[in-house]
Amino acid sequence: MFTEAYMQRALLVALMLGPLCGLLGVFVTARRMSFFSDTVSHAALAGIAVGFWMGFQDPTIPMTLVSLAVAMLMLWLREKTDLLNDTIMALLLSGSVAFGIVVMSLLKGYRGELDRYLFGDILSVGPVDVGIAAGVTLVAGTWVIRNLNPLALITAHEDLAHVSGIPVRLLNYAFVLLLTVVVALSIRLLGIILVTSLLVIPPATARNLARNLRQQVLGSVLSGALGGFGGVAASFLLNLPCGPSIVLACLTQFLVTLAVRALLRPRPAGNAPGTP
Repeated sequence: MFTEAYMQRALLVALMLGPLCGLLGVFVTARRMSFFSDTVSHAALAGIAVGFWMGFQDPTIPMTLVSLAVAMLMLWLREKTDLLNDTIMALLLSGSVAFGIVVMSLLKGYRGELDRYLFGDILSVGPVDVGIAAGVTLVAGTWVIRNLNPLALITAHEDLAHVSGIPVRLLNYAFVLLLTVVVALSIRLLGIILVTSLLVIPPATARNLARNLRQQVLGSVLSGALGGFGGVAASFLLNLPCGPSIVLACLTQFLVTLAVRALLRPRPAGNAPGTP
């Protein structure tokens, strides 16, 4: 398995983007931004359609730019209108998906490419993709670690962060920017339909056993790495679709930690044996 060049590239990308998604996912779930990441990933469909329409062989650049535009538009609408967050996201998600499907229906010969981006095709990543994933992982991971305390305070109590002199608006925009780029790149890993799971399941897995934020961050990073590696390995050994295999590997970890948590959790005094 490890002697094949395409498998080496797939494992490298999974071992970089899996932990990175786990790291970002801690704050995504704590700030209730899971629907936000889902909207951004589905908006990528419009970027993919525009990229193919413009003649790009690899639509990663237009896909990322359109996802960024939709993310910024979500923030702008939240600040400038009275619309609720979920309403804004639903509008942009449905609109971008509808636009992408219409454009793709007008193009000929791209049906197979569309399936790759909908369901993921990590086994097809090339050396350039590995380099991009490494650069994004280094930049995004370094930024989150350096701003871990301010991000934690903003997540827990945004007003207190304002009073403490933290540039809340700047950090929020920077976080959204990094999240959007990571989601767009991770589409090659899991596909548009499943990419949000890599931001949600590892943090949920870590939370089953973590007692503080630091433990949850470390646990989520580890869970993302194990899920990425295990999913790619299972895909190769069992001839399964790679994206769903990664999701199932992450879900397996979640169920195991959930069972461990149930076993380790002390019983309430009222439920002790022999008590009425």
